[in-house]
Amino acid sequence: MLALMATWLIAPILPSRADSLASVSRVDLNRYAGIWHEIARLPNRFQRQCVRDSLAVYTLRSDGRIAVLNQCFKRNGSVDQARGEARVVDPVSQARLKVSLVSLLGWRPFWGDYWIIGLDPEYRWAIVGEPRRRFGWILSRSRSLDPSSLERINAILEASGYLPRQFEFALASPSP
Repeated sequence: MLALMATWLIAPILPSRADSLASVSRVDLNRYAGIWHEIARLPNRFQRQCVRDSLAVYTLRSDGRIAVLNQCFKRNGSVDQARGEARVVDPVSQARLKVSLVSLLGWRPFWGDYWIIGLDPEYRWAIVGEPRRRFGWILSRSRSLDPSSLERINAILEASGYLPRQFEFALASPSP
């Protein structure tokens, strides 16, 4: 997994439309913290092993950073986890972060963009992207979203230069 993360984070710089990707104007990180279920994602190499129940848990730390736990189930039923941290790079909006899931003896050499480009006013769902639009996620506090929320999310994705049809919906186990 380390090699895959390194490939993602140090990929050659491609022509970018970064200036045209807008993040939301303000995120309350206290409200954003907690559990987010993955509803859909752009296919990527570092989540290839994930077949169901992908989620992220964000916990605010006393040093201003955010502890990150990404988790999913693999085909064989075992749990795959990645632990990391995030740091805010836009202190005004708090919507642009850098995330690292690779630690070498406490040093984090690779950081990837994590921009919140869509956020429900009640923090029920979020859209995460990055300037080159190679990665993207639709997250929700619940395991599914209603059709009207998905319509709103698709409109934000399109306005942000993403193609919603390229997102793959995640599989989730039935709610207990």
